[in-house]
Amino acid sequence: MGYSKRRVAAGKTAAEASGSAVAVAPSAAAVVSRKHASIWNAQIGGSRQKTAMKRVEVLLFTSELADLIEAGMTLGQALQALSGQGEEGSAQRYVCQDLCDRIVRGENFSDACAHHPKSFEPLYANMIRAAEASGAMVDVLRRLADHYERYDNMRGKIKSAMSYPIIVLLFGVFAVIGALVWIIPKFEKVFTSLGATLPLPTRILLGASGFFINYGWALLVISVVAVLWLRRWKDTLGGRLKIDGWKLKAPLVSGIVAAGAYSSLAYTLKTLLDNGVNVLLSLKIAEETCGNAVIGQALAEARKRVTDGTSISGPLASSGVFPKMMTDMLAVGEQAGDLPSALEHIGKRYQKDMDRNIATFTNALEPLLIVLIAGVVGFVAVAILMAVFQVSSSIG
Repeated sequence: MGYSKRRVAAGKTAAEASGSAVAVAPSAAAVVSRKHASIWNAQIGGSRQKTAMKRVEVLLFTSELADLIEAGMTLGQALQALSGQGEEGSAQRYVCQDLCDRIVRGENFSDACAHHPKSFEPLYANMIRAAEASGAMVDVLRRLADHYERYDNMRGKIKSAMSYPIIVLLFGVFAVIGALVWIIPKFEKVFTSLGATLPLPTRILLGASGFFINYGWALLVISVVAVLWLRRWKDTLGGRLKIDGWKLKAPLVSGIVAAGAYSSLAYTLKTLLDNGVNVLLSLKIAEETCGNAVIGQALAEARKRVTDGTSISGPLASSGVFPKMMTDMLAVGEQAGDLPSALEHIGKRYQKDMDRNIATFTNALEPLLIVLIAGVVGFVAVAILMAVFQVSSSIG
């Protein structure tokens, strides 16, 4: 049987959308109520109910939902089946059961998804709404799964590129602090007892050691306060604009972050436009899901200047945020009347740029880190050896 004969249309009633799931699906409220019927169980023995799925869980949920619907299940039956697969108290069980209950009560699937914004971003709910209008639920779910998988691959590549230098730097910092606090003071006692005049590098090293020993607690307090202040500041609009702007311009880092952001934006817009979402709404959703405040602000300004169905390349080009190659490719796509195809080419182009920049970043960073760490360790070794030679010559 073809999918067109069993697809899930928008606005189906409980009997149409969920079939036999109506009789077997308890409400999410009832599940939570039974689970926490006792106040002692809720506060002491009960496990905390998770109410939001992670991106990787949404990816798996979307792929499995598409498989079940394609196999012939109704939407309600598929959601009921998925709600029984997660662990007790997991977000998957809670979200799937709540989605099933809302469909049983007559809500559209897109509206039900919109009630879980922490699990399903605006792009998800709007694409499901377009699927309900067109009847192509399985196709849209597949595209959503591809979108989430592509996004997770990008984030994974960026994180893996950043994790190596961060770990190396942390180990280097802790090793230097350990040497200044525990090893250098022992040499200082020896040098002081001999009473020799120490060379400048040794005095600098001993001074740094004394500073860390006497004022290390103050540095720790200042660092904690600075981190807390930075976290609060980056949650403000001004802070996000500054930090995200730096990500798009910083040497080495910008080539990775900017290319990833442009590629993700292009794929998001392509996915929305391919599924019948209009230009203005697509720009609004992309603004909310792009993950970069500077790009989001540029999209918001462009949306104000765009009327539905007209050019978007001009307003994006005038913002100064997007590279000329990207806006030129958009303009060509608009002139050819195939904007989604142009967006796909842009996504592939900048994804290749990101991969190349990641390779360049890791290849350049390794020798830089080696030189940096070798310089610090070499300075410590030279400072101590110079003091030893100085003391030896004065004794001789």
